[in-house]
Amino acid sequence: MSRISRLDRKQVSAETAALYDKAFALRGNVPNMFRVMAHRPEIFATMQAHFGAVLNTGTVSTKLKELIILRTSQVNRTPYCEASHTILARGLGWSDDQLSHLADWQARQDFTPAEKAALRLAEVVTRDPHLLNDEQFAEVRRYFSEGEIVELLCAIGLFNYFNRFNNALKMEPTKPGEGGVVNESDTADAPSSDGAVATHGLA
Repeated sequence: MSRISRLDRKQVSAETAALYDKAFALRGNVPNMFRVMAHRPEIFATMQAHFGAVLNTGTVSTKLKELIILRTSQVNRTPYCEASHTILARGLGWSDDQLSHLADWQARQDFTPAEKAALRLAEVVTRDPHLLNDEQFAEVRRYFSEGEIVELLCAIGLFNYFNRFNNALKMEPTKPGEGGVVNESDTADAPSSDGAVATHGLA
C-alpha cells in the first residue's frame, strides 16, 4: 500500500481538479502518483506541464520516448511505471513481444539502429551517467540532433525522478477508472483555489 494517501477529486482545488479531469480524459484514470503529488498543488501543476513538454513536444516521436521511458522504469524496477507505460507504449504501436522482452533489445532485429542507440542511452544513464563513454555518445549523435538528444535525456531523467518517487512511496499501479469521478456534486463540492498553477500539460 502507498505510504502517502491519494487525494480524491473532492479534496483538491478547482485548478487541481481540472488537471485530474484532463488526465482522466486522456488515460481513463487519474494516476495514483498524481493524486499523491497533489498534496503539493504547485509541484503537481508544474510537473504536469513539464511532463507534457517532455513527452509531446520536439521532433523525437512520443512512441520512441515511451519505449525508453519503459526501459528506464524496468532498469529501476518500478512496477508502477512499468504497468502504466507498457499500456501507453502498446497503444503507440510497440508489440507485446517487444515490450515484454525489452531487456533483450540488443539481440532483436525489430528495433532500428536509432532505437537501439536510444535504448542504450537510457540504460547507461539510468545505471550510472558517468559511464556514458565517448563511443556511446557518438552513436547517439549519429542518429539524433543535439536538440533530440536533449529530448531523450529529459525523458530518461524525468522518469528516473518519477521511478524514485514511486519506489520510495511503494506506489500501487492505478486501476482503470480510478481517481476520475466527475459529476455535478464533485464540481460543486470542490474547494476553492489554493494557488495551484494552471497548466496544459498532458499525462
